[in-house]
Amino acid sequence: MQVARFDFWNMLSLYRRKIVLSVVFALIASCISAQYTGSHNYNYDDYKRKSYYFGISLGFNSSKHQVFHSREFIGNPQIQLAQGAPGIGFNVNGVINYKFGEFFDFRMLPGISFTTRHLDFNLSQRSTIESIFAEVPLHIRYKSAPYKDKRAFIIAGLNYSFDVASNSKTRQADDFIKISPHDFRLEAGFGMQFFFQFFILSPEIKYSQGITNILLFNDQIIEASVMEKLLSRTITLSFHFEG
Repeated sequence: MQVARFDFWNMLSLYRRKIVLSVVFALIASCISAQYTGSHNYNYDDYKRKSYYFGISLGFNSSKHQVFHSREFIGNPQIQLAQGAPGIGFNVNGVINYKFGEFFDFRMLPGISFTTRHLDFNLSQRSTIESIFAEVPLHIRYKSAPYKDKRAFIIAGLNYSFDVASNSKTRQADDFIKISPHDFRLEAGFGMQFFFQFFILSPEIKYSQGITNILLFNDQIIEASVMEKLLSRTITLSFHFEG
């Protein structure tokens, strides 16, 4: 299958448009909030007494594989290039938030993540891996002091995911590069909270770095033999609706 440069740049442009739209959306929300709240925290005062609350999260992701080459790659006459290329996906998660203290939260966001990742070989061959992850991110969130019904925050935590569409047990396709269904990822990110009368809107950008090798080695497949390890990398733009 030929690798189309147009597809990559089209994907990149789409990703940039989503970021721009999210920033515009956040600015509009900020202006609306400031218009109704002035310099005080009217809506925030209704939420600060809650020790826990729930919600839903919708997001877009850009995911790829970080490729580590094996010894077979050096001087290989058939494979001169092996690298990961990003693909676009989306997330749907629930939100369970428990507050401890004024500035810290413990968060669990169980949900489903749809991802697409590409592996490119020799500029003319592409292997596409589509996954549906059942995931359980666990985060600690630190929040700033509120101002005009808004506050900034940072998050850090761990995410375990299981690929329910994994090809690791596919018998009729022995020529596929197979990926483990299990993945553990470290995560960090930042965002803003906007307190409205009936809900809290929290745009968030998160970076995920895999810490486990998800490549199932098979020296019978030349593309797999030139790779020693694959780690996942994902950037996610999410909008949490909580209350």
